[in-house]
Amino acid sequence: MSGRHTVIRSLHDLGLAAWFGGSLMGAVGLNGAARQEGATDAAKARIASAGWTKWMPVSAAAIGAHLYGGGGLLAVNAHRLAKQKGVAASSAAKTVVTATALAATAYARILGKKIDLATSVDPHDLEKAAQHPIDTDKAQRRLACVQWAVPALTGCLVVLNALQGEQQRPLEQLRGMWDHARSTAPLIH
Repeated sequence: MSGRHTVIRSLHDLGLAAWFGGSLMGAVGLNGAARQEGATDAAKARIASAGWTKWMPVSAAAIGAHLYGGGGLLAVNAHRLAKQKGVAASSAAKTVVTATALAATAYARILGKKIDLATSVDPHDLEKAAQHPIDTDKAQRRLACVQWAVPALTGCLVVLNALQGEQQRPLEQLRGMWDHARSTAPLIH
């Protein structure tokens, strides 16, 4: 990596940290507090939904920062992607895990919104929910699973980020570029 790219690296890392930390805190703390403080299943769902709704704009900003920073890092490391053995594979893995984490985050939001409408005390919300009825017990079980999948997936991204940091060490770059050159020119030993 030539030069410093502190801003894009910071956006990438801080965005991922907030995405991971917020989803983990929500799954553990927010959902746990809602289960403890809610008198009924509907009240528990409303408490959790209120917290997740407050977090959503921050989460969206964190995800956006992570994606923007990740795109920037891909652009400035394009030469390593093409020339250093192992970098393309770790980048592909990171892309797949990021896409999966995005899908899980979006699905959690969709399920959460459906549950929120179905357990609301607002007549307007209940009218909307009646147009698209859901099995709230089944939706809540799915939501619990997907809310744990998000920190698991973003935790994998933290590990892949660490791997890519190791790949940027000068000796690793040299070794990876040498291995790449050997694989493209079989006469070099």
